[in-house]
Amino acid sequence: MPSMKVTAKAEETGLKILESALALFRQEGFDTATMRGIAEKAGVATGAAYYYYPSKDAIVMDFYQRSCAEMQPKIEIALEQATGLESRLRELIRVKLDHFTPNRGVLRALLRNGADPKHPLSPFSPQTKEIRDIDMDWFRRILVDCGMRVPRDLEPHLPGVLWFFQMGVIFFWVIDDSPNQARSSRLLELAAKSVASLIRASALPFMRPLRKTTVQLIEIVKGD
Repeated sequence: MPSMKVTAKAEETGLKILESALALFRQEGFDTATMRGIAEKAGVATGAAYYYYPSKDAIVMDFYQRSCAEMQPKIEIALEQATGLESRLRELIRVKLDHFTPNRGVLRALLRNGADPKHPLSPFSPQTKEIRDIDMDWFRRILVDCGMRVPRDLEPHLPGVLWFFQMGVIFFWVIDDSPNQARSSRLLELAAKSVASLIRASALPFMRPLRKTTVQLIEIVKGD
């Protein structure tokens, strides 16, 4: 919500608008839903909806920010019991899938916007950088004392690579129509194992030339 002196009533109204918007995004899609429709569903005047949220983009950004904040303690708890990179990587992503399960339809409605890095709601956009940085820090943390030697030339790039890996898993999960997204669960298990094995193998001496090429590819993608 926009910056304002928040009372219990204001917080309740804001949450009602947010929840109504998310419900409409799931039912109608992001582009089809309107601020007027969101206000009607929330039982407030259209002007009141605009007072709390100047646009649908602002609603989604609040949804992102709240989700990010709510997931932090969940991630902390999940990683306390996770040892080794494979387990940490799997649990870090699993927490996010579990958290977003009630709003998986919202993420699906936002797919088109999410694919465009210039769109403010894209996870790759400048507007979502603060959330992305918080997320990226978790990938740095799971690499510390992870039970394997991480090559020095690869280490600074790995958090970003693992973040992109996560986004691929989340994308697959959003479009996965298997019962309870069972294919996504299996994918995460096998992919986390594969990624951990590749990082472990990358430290072998004969992998140095391949690592050099890999780093060059990463730098091209990043624009370095």
